[in-house]
Amino acid sequence: MDAILVLSFGGPEGLDDVTPFLQNVVRGRNVPPERLQQVAQHYALFGGVSPLNAQNRALIAALEAELGERGPALPVYWGNRNWHPLLEDTLRRMAGDGVRRALGFVTSAFSSYSGCRQYREDVERARAAVGEGAPSVEKLRVFHDHPGFIEASVDRVREALTAWPAARRPSVPIAFTAHSIPLVMAGGCAYEAQLQESCALVAERVGTNPWALVYQSRSGPPGQAWLGPDIREHLKRLYESGIDEVVVSPLGFVSDHMEVVYDLDTEAAAAAKALGMTLQRAATPGTHPAIVAMIRELVLERVAGVTARTLGRRGPLPDVCPADCCLSGKAVAS
Repeated sequence: MDAILVLSFGGPEGLDDVTPFLQNVVRGRNVPPERLQQVAQHYALFGGVSPLNAQNRALIAALEAELGERGPALPVYWGNRNWHPLLEDTLRRMAGDGVRRALGFVTSAFSSYSGCRQYREDVERARAAVGEGAPSVEKLRVFHDHPGFIEASVDRVREALTAWPAARRPSVPIAFTAHSIPLVMAGGCAYEAQLQESCALVAERVGTNPWALVYQSRSGPPGQAWLGPDIREHLKRLYESGIDEVVVSPLGFVSDHMEVVYDLDTEAAAAAKALGMTLQRAATPGTHPAIVAMIRELVLERVAGVTARTLGRRGPLPDVCPADCCLSGKAVAS
């Protein structure tokens, strides 16, 4: 193995980037221009800058330091699906550097079309565009139940709970959130089951807090069924049941996206304030040392035969995804 490739969604880093970035995101999909304009306005509130690229740079720097200290001595590259550094450009640079085989770490802990299969499709399209000499990329396994991911998530929730006096912390409810996907797509992957398992693993280590898995960032047409309930619906139900405080943990995200800083820190926070609720958002794992160590461990599973660790009941997921895993909604429905 010659290198590690960090694969991520990408994000704009200025107002001029927003429209071409969004056009990349929706390429091949029939998304109305008014919807793109609506999302562009979300980015404009933050100067057109998504937090994701900066967080990925920090994660890569931490991983390089970890590998430099503990090995294996592999260079780390970075390629995005939708914005610079674009995957095709990165693969071309890797080929020029003599890289022939790489391990791909996708910044998504869960199995779904957009979080797994689509990245593999993107890699193959980019390899075809690069042509002869393009490196092969072997995706590292899904890590929703890896001890490192769970440890980092537990610590982030505990940090959020410090906003309350110690005696009250065990009773503050936790709302774990993840990006909603269409039900027809959810039927073709283990996304929902993996999320439930991760939530349970985190919650039981945090303490006695009541918890629920809810969703955010629904973006499809009104008539299409998506996973729910939405976080704002959940907040209203909590309040109507007499609960006026909550920790929101974006467990479905490894690092902050616009969906975290807008859909949670802006929209959900405003909804909680309007209800008179106290909402404390837990941080994403980001560069937590347990996440950085986990990536190294996933690499060692492949290059050194290190035994795969998992806290889940099913055991570690396979290194090589089955041919029918994580189908798109269209493929499931056909």
